[in-house]
Amino acid sequence: MSFKILLAALAILCGASPVLAQGARPAPPPAAPASGLIDLNSASRDDLMALDGIGEVRADAIIRARPFKAKTELVERRLIPEALYEKIADKVMARPVPAAPAPRPAQPAPKRT
Repeated sequence: MSFKILLAALAILCGASPVLAQGARPAPPPAAPASGLIDLNSASRDDLMALDGIGEVRADAIIRARPFKAKTELVERRLIPEALYEKIADKVMARPVPAAPAPRPAQPAPKRT
């Protein structure tokens, strides 16, 4: 028996694939699936309107009310009724908006002598 066959048989007995026994690297795990959640702070009008119960008027109101710290603000700010929120709560999220960098103080002009 050749050495490769022996390694393959040993790998099968141990639960590994024969490819691993030959020294090949395993394939990387698949990337995590996208969450599929709609971000209230960055979604387009069309993305918002894809939600059940959100039409043009509510989508525009959500966009005007940005930014949101939490998705519950949809109800707290009376943008949508609580019954509608319960239907879409598992489809939306409010990702924090990155803070704007602090403005730099103005540099005085160099003095001429």
